[in-house]
Amino acid sequence: MRLKLVMLAILAIGTTPVAAAPAAATTQKTPATLFDLRVEQLVSVLNGQMSLEDYFTPSFLAAIPPDQIRAISESFAKQYGKALAVASVERSGPNNAILKVEYDKSIATIEITTEALSPFKVAGLLAKGFEVKGDSIEKIKADFTALPGSSGFVVQKLSDDGVATLHAVNADKQFATGSTFKLYVLAELASQVAGGQRRWSDVVPLGVRNHSSAGTTNWPLDTPVTLQTLATWMISVSDNAATDALMRELGRDAVEGKLAAIGHSAPDKALPMLTTVEAFALKSNPALRQRFEKASEADQRELLTNERTALSYGAIDMSQLGSGPIAIDTIEWSASPKDTALLLNNLRRTDSQTARDIMAVNSGVGPAAASKWRYFGYKGGSEPGVISMSFLAQSKAGEWYAISGSWNDPAKEVDNNAFAQLMTRLVDSVAGN
Repeated sequence: MRLKLVMLAILAIGTTPVAAAPAAATTQKTPATLFDLRVEQLVSVLNGQMSLEDYFTPSFLAAIPPDQIRAISESFAKQYGKALAVASVERSGPNNAILKVEYDKSIATIEITTEALSPFKVAGLLAKGFEVKGDSIEKIKADFTALPGSSGFVVQKLSDDGVATLHAVNADKQFATGSTFKLYVLAELASQVAGGQRRWSDVVPLGVRNHSSAGTTNWPLDTPVTLQTLATWMISVSDNAATDALMRELGRDAVEGKLAAIGHSAPDKALPMLTTVEAFALKSNPALRQRFEKASEADQRELLTNERTALSYGAIDMSQLGSGPIAIDTIEWSASPKDTALLLNNLRRTDSQTARDIMAVNSGVGPAAASKWRYFGYKGGSEPGVISMSFLAQSKAGEWYAISGSWNDPAKEVDNNAFAQLMTRLVDSVAGN
């Protein structure tokens, strides 16, 4: 229920179209220093042709295990092909440089840092962006269409005069969107603050526990927190306990009312809006899940009321989760890309600087992609078989855009890293217009 993109301490992903690539070096040179040797060896490391233990410091490998590094390198290979050569080196310090690394299909910008002393193993590696050779919106659409399962996206230009759809694939199709639904909670909170019913500084007890709550793990239930703190945890790290605390404070009815006011093309699939603990509990309890799936909306609401104990944090059986997609068509938060674009536009029109600041804490993409925009807000969601990424962005010229995409596969897990790279290409294609 939380977007879990592995980005190698390392590897914050950004993509930018590029017309042509620098030519790879065709002659061998003897490295002048051990630092130069590490730069030269990077291509072999990226291609899985060198021992990671010989290249990285022990502390680096303790933070990012070799299997994780290999998995991400393989993901890059699927997306961009083989690493070919280091095309340029720009030194930024005695043990630091910005590299341009040519792949079959892209040019990567990578920052490398080595130890200060021999053997000068690599202590830091940050991929700042990938410039895709000859990328285009047509290629992005084709890559979306080729994803297994079902997928779709929309790009809309937003203004007070109306909304213009610029690009779309399956933009009206309903998808499971995971934690993207938390934007409805943020939108309702922003509306209540704008209406004078609440203040961002209001203090409430946390009061709930849940899994995937990175911000509030093991906090005492009576911990006092502001609404703004809860909202920031909910959006920036997708903290589920913070989300459920806000759902409790605002009320399920109020958040569902916000969904209705904004507009949703299939409210029968979106309602009742579950808390995250209810979703976990239903997915982990096959008998209760089947009752819920067969019930009408009214009966589902009655079940949520009558089965509170069975739908509590303590009743969640984690052994039933994590083994592949579970009921992503029935126990979920559903929306089409266009539905989510409506939500993003509502957050723009509410004109809450605080809400927008909260959305900008975690950009969801690498710094190279986010830096192309005056404002860049994000929320994503994921669980086995589900990934969704949505952006509210303002161009340097002041134009607003909603960009939302989802990928579902009820049969198997989806590749979160590949989807993140695809959505980053989409974001970059809009920034380049």
